[in-house]
Amino acid sequence: MTTLIWIVVVLLLVGVYLSWTAGRLDRLHARLDAARAALDAQLLRRASVAQELASAGVFDPAASMVLYQAAHTARLAEEERREFAESELSQALRAVLAESAQVDAVREAPGGEAAVAELGAAVRRVPMARRFHNDSVRAARALRRHRTVRWFRLAGHAPLPLAFEMDDEPPAALSEYAGRNGGGPVH
Repeated sequence: MTTLIWIVVVLLLVGVYLSWTAGRLDRLHARLDAARAALDAQLLRRASVAQELASAGVFDPAASMVLYQAAHTARLAEEERREFAESELSQALRAVLAESAQVDAVREAPGGEAAVAELGAAVRRVPMARRFHNDSVRAARALRRHRTVRWFRLAGHAPLPLAFEMDDEPPAALSEYAGRNGGGPVH
């Protein structure tokens, strides 16, 4: 009888542990979904601001076209090409805003000061959102690697989460502007 009680206690403890681990994994997946939604929102905001700037008439036609096309492509990219399209937008932003004179030209246009501030905020928030997303991916993948999770299939049929890797280096001239105007450097 004592052996049976111990077996029941051990099975109960294992069940509690498995339930706790499954709940933790579920919370990590929910956090991952929220982080992905935040990243998508920041990427969309950055592309929208870039598109508005491209069509504002402050850049030469070639630069405007490059920036507009990169922003448009990033907004409409399929999931499997999204990282590449967002990296191309980062490169286009760096090319168009390579020098302080280009940032100054945008600032001098009507509404330009607000546009530069909004673009600065957008390019500053993308790397933060991406890091938060990728940290959530690492945490979920680490828990899913545990034997208990694999043996008891606690992740169910949820796909293995993937990190979002892209070039998110901000334009240097925009970083300089933010530093000169008390906004702190754009990272």
